[in-house]
Amino acid sequence: MTHLVVLGLDSPAKAEEVFDLAGDLAKQELLQLQDAAYAYRDAKGKVRIHQAVSLTGAGAASGALWGTLIGMLFLMPVAGLAIGAGTGALAGKLADVGINDDTIKQIGGQLEDGKAAVFLLARSATVDRVIDAIKPYNPTVIQTNLTKDREEELVKALQA
Repeated sequence: MTHLVVLGLDSPAKAEEVFDLAGDLAKQELLQLQDAAYAYRDAKGKVRIHQAVSLTGAGAASGALWGTLIGMLFLMPVAGLAIGAGTGALAGKLADVGINDDTIKQIGGQLEDGKAAVFLLARSATVDRVIDAIKPYNPTVIQTNLTKDREEELVKALQA
């Protein structure tokens, strides 16, 4: 089962550091991330979102490859490349895997100026090691899909 944990941080810079730290913890196999993102409101009040995986770019690359191959069959590889890249980018942008984009936008819109939120969707974790790594950033738990008891344990562990 996957667990979503949303942590509030004092600045976008700290959010980016925790976001990068989550990636490092995943490389060390201490955290099995399915998706990660961070959000903050810029000076104009617009919610900015940074996600671990950009499906738009991946879709464009895949679409360009397949479009070129199909275009070669019809002796129009350049047209196939352009059409494939556009179609792939659109499909990637419309695909929503991992953390729901609307959830990220909603929580991001509720952030105070200068604050940020990190979203971690994990299948499993070595909880004590992950908490020890994140604790120095003084995060607050904004939202989880954990049971109330597990959420309370997490809050206490991060505040200790």
